[in-house]
Amino acid sequence: MEKKEKTPHINVDYFEDLTGDIDNGEQQDVDGVGKRIRELRETKGISIEDLSQLTGFDTARLQAIEDGSFKPQLGTVMKLSKSLDSAVGRLVSGAGTSLYSITRKNERKNITRSSSPKAKKNLYSYMGLAPEVKGRHMEPLIVQLEENPDKELSVHDGEEFVFVLEGVAKLVIADKEYDLEQGDSAYYLSTTKHQICAKKGKAVILAVLYE
Repeated sequence: MEKKEKTPHINVDYFEDLTGDIDNGEQQDVDGVGKRIRELRETKGISIEDLSQLTGFDTARLQAIEDGSFKPQLGTVMKLSKSLDSAVGRLVSGAGTSLYSITRKNERKNITRSSSPKAKKNLYSYMGLAPEVKGRHMEPLIVQLEENPDKELSVHDGEEFVFVLEGVAKLVIADKEYDLEQGDSAYYLSTTKHQICAKKGKAVILAVLYE
């Protein structure tokens, strides 16, 4: 019997070139996360020095995040949301104004990139699937992963669920390494040191973050 070729469950054409322009989708605001962090910090009357003490991130790194010259990883954003007493979704995709969200596969969403603090390269890009919902505690994302040369693991509050849609993802967690293929999934507490990236080339995952 012929083995059926695996095909992705979603259209991922808009991720064809992570490091170039993403033509499919709304005009992305890659500085949006940094702007939302700065606006929230200033609204709460917290200085960048105070935020540095709360998070352990140095002021230069925080300044780079806020001015958009450095694109923070999701674990960093979750740490910042905790320190700013805010829902992570507000920083990732905006506050939202609706009680529910229906996202069609051909609808175009803003796309954000995240960078490596050491290698200064793009590690992944992500697209919010439900930014319209207000007061949400889960953040569903489609994420395209790149290979990650850094060995630094992430640890922060919350929980994460990932489901591989395309390619092979490498998950390093609790001193073990797992190759996750299409259809594989993982659920873990974010307080466990972890890192997820593409095993080789690129991989696409569905990720759900929970505070």
